[in-house]
Amino acid sequence: MAETAVTERPAVAEAPPARPSLLPALNARVPWLVRHAGWLGPIAVALFAGVLRFWNLGYPRAFVFDETYYPKDAWSLLHQGYEGVWPSTANDQILGHPQSIPLESAGAFIAHPPLGKWVIAIGEAAFGLDPFGWRFMVCLLGTLSVLMLARIGRRLFGSTLIGCTAALLLSVDGLQFVMSRTGLLDGVLGFFVLAAFGCLLIDRDRVRARLAEPGVDGNTVRLGLRPWRLAAGLLLGMACSVKWNGAYVLAAFGLLTVLWDQAGRRAAGARFPVRSMLRHDALPAFGSTVLLGAATYLASWTGWFASSGGYDRHWADGRSGLVPAALRSWWHYQSEMWRFNTTLTTPHTYQSNPFSWLVQGRPVSMYWQPVSVGQRGCTDTGGCTTQILAIGTPLLWWTACFALLYLLYRWFFRRDWRSGAVLCGVAATYLPWFQFQQRTIFSFYMVILVPFLCLAIAQMLGAMIGPPGVTARRRAIGSVAAGAIVLAIMGCFLYFLPLYTAEVIPMTGWSDRMWFTTWI
Repeated sequence: MAETAVTERPAVAEAPPARPSLLPALNARVPWLVRHAGWLGPIAVALFAGVLRFWNLGYPRAFVFDETYYPKDAWSLLHQGYEGVWPSTANDQILGHPQSIPLESAGAFIAHPPLGKWVIAIGEAAFGLDPFGWRFMVCLLGTLSVLMLARIGRRLFGSTLIGCTAALLLSVDGLQFVMSRTGLLDGVLGFFVLAAFGCLLIDRDRVRARLAEPGVDGNTVRLGLRPWRLAAGLLLGMACSVKWNGAYVLAAFGLLTVLWDQAGRRAAGARFPVRSMLRHDALPAFGSTVLLGAATYLASWTGWFASSGGYDRHWADGRSGLVPAALRSWWHYQSEMWRFNTTLTTPHTYQSNPFSWLVQGRPVSMYWQPVSVGQRGCTDTGGCTTQILAIGTPLLWWTACFALLYLLYRWFFRRDWRSGAVLCGVAATYLPWFQFQQRTIFSFYMVILVPFLCLAIAQMLGAMIGPPGVTARRRAIGSVAAGAIVLAIMGCFLYFLPLYTAEVIPMTGWSDRMWFTTWI
């Protein structure tokens, strides 16, 4: 029997080898994917957003809306250190073949601080005074905003899925898409505001971890140097250096961070958390946000101080005073800017009231060109058109209205700090505009609001799916409903995409997309 067993073994060995199982390889990869999903997911969504935004970025080869101001100011800053004067024929000369750049050395009055134009100038330095050049940096920051929002949502809600959902919604919002492809200041402002919000979230988590350490007394502990709050203060100062409405965000976020400190000390057992916060946290917070922000704002004017040809640069020369003449001239310039920005009431076809912004009642047409039959591929007998319409994806904004109501409920009745944080961002970027009922203002200013709307929707969708521990049936129904909302928003974005990219479409197709007369 032993010999038989031995002689039978070779026959078994000569049988065709079994196909190796893929399960070990998959099991080895899955933990790696799970371990790095917190970055892989956000990067994937950001790449999707980047491809959408950078595709054919140099089209149309034209000055779109207020691009007639900021790219030229950026070029002047790059070469002179201050905004110079351009002749009325400058647009045609810049876009002409061959190109000529008729920049004059005389200083020009400008309505906004210089940092946003310095950012635009980086792209111009790399690619020239060309539509692709002056849109490049705004597009890059718009794409990075998608990446940041995914990470912010992940940290805020403790869920990579919810964070990536918020970022996906941002990537398919029409307003953020258009403003990422246009050389205006608002997209730059939105990047700095969102980055500051993210830094404050990291600072909050680190402070909570410090207060949770054994033996820490919430009444007396000093929290020491807080680099992430310093970074937030720097970013908020940069936001103010792009547009002055960044100051409202600075004030709101400064209040938010000290309220978080108060709540953290209460959780750490402080008997008098307000008193402890005022004693140990309020002054450092003021220095980290307000003082650092003011210093950053002043530094953004370095080019104006270093040059001699800027507008009002020598206004105080020959006037006596204790303060250096350059600073007094600068202060006078700031007062002139304030007067202009608070008294601008010149009527504009596309101006609108903030009451209509959340429902996208009056979008802004930034570019419009009729196209005759037979030109540029137009075959429709009624003619064609090409337009860039700065309108948020309607279904996203309308869904956000319900999401904001849900967050108000969560914050007021459940004391949900996450809802309060998002609502703080909404309030800081939206509510201040209601005081300007007579000023000429536009709905595209709300591009800085869009990330917070996307966070609100993502939080609501997460609640629809359900918390851990719910039944499989409940989770399945919630997942289908949440997925259907996201797909509907993406489909709405694709439907309006021709109006975001100046695609040539028949007039009938354009009319079909004008759902309301106020959109025309």
